[in-house]
Amino acid sequence: MGKSGKKRRKKRIGYNHLGMFGISLIVLILMLSLMAQSRNLQESLAGYETRAEALSQQIEDEKARTEEIEALKEYMLTDEYTEEAAREKLGLVKENEIIFQEEK
Repeated sequence: MGKSGKKRRKKRIGYNHLGMFGISLIVLILMLSLMAQSRNLQESLAGYETRAEALSQQIEDEKARTEEIEALKEYMLTDEYTEEAAREKLGLVKENEIIFQEEK
């Protein structure tokens, strides 16, 4: 009975080692899979952050253009603009003003 008991213990110990090796292998595979997914997610996040920065830059540019247009609208309502346009387009002059023209 002494020998058969030792063989059974060795078999149990052998199965225990094999089971532990199998579990360790599965855990290792799962960890590698999670690391690959994590890397992919980080790359996606970097792409989204770059896209968000580009969009916010476009928004800032659009705001600047809008402010420029508003300033131009306000300028066009002033007497200074009216005078400038009349001089330029209609050729009007102020009193006592001399105009020199090129010969064509």
